[in-house]
Amino acid sequence: MNKYILIFTFVILLKPIFPVISFMVNYDYIAKELCENKTKPELHCNGKCYLKKELAKASENTNPTSQDKKQVHLEQEILFLEIVADFDFQNIRFHDKKCITTHYSNRYTHLNSHAVFHPPILS
Repeated sequence: MNKYILIFTFVILLKPIFPVISFMVNYDYIAKELCENKTKPELHCNGKCYLKKELAKASENTNPTSQDKKQVHLEQEILFLEIVADFDFQNIRFHDKKCITTHYSNRYTHLNSHAVFHPPILS
């Protein structure tokens, strides 16, 4: 049973490569007979146009299942009002170097100010 699953998986993974392998095997025939640009050798197409068509055909065969699915698009309009709080800006005071003020602004806090860090103990 595992062998069949492995073979099936291998075939599914290599399916996109089959047109390229077919192109490589039949390169001379494709370049001489099936190439659309064989009358214009300066383009150096050598059957790449045929390979491009085959790859497009192979990709079309794999994509219809994803295109057949109906997609639901939900659009929702979100309206909200954010009330901006009033800010009270303090005036910046510039002092003379002669005048020393004792005014101290304690407007910061330390998180975990009571926690004490202990480094790991080497044993």
